[in-house]
Amino acid sequence: MVKIRLTRMGAHKRPFYRIVVTDSRTRRDGRFLDIVGNYNPLNEPSTINVDIEKCKSWLGNGAQPTDTVKKLLRKAGLQLQTA
Repeated sequence: MVKIRLTRMGAHKRPFYRIVVTDSRTRRDGRFLDIVGNYNPLNEPSTINVDIEKCKSWLGNGAQPTDTVKKLLRKAGLQLQTA
């Protein structure tokens, strides 16, 4: 199963996250298929940059976002289908 999830980047106690498309069996910071955006919680207010077209494409192909990524995508302005 393909997931859209966060992978942690950055230095010790200074995290930022990439929003990546990956196989659900890979580890959190492991190999990924595509980068669709990034999220920086340390900025005030926190910044979310998402490539909407890439995201729509992956969602259309069956990728499932995690709960955290769903919230971030909604904040970024992407309307998700509720099943």
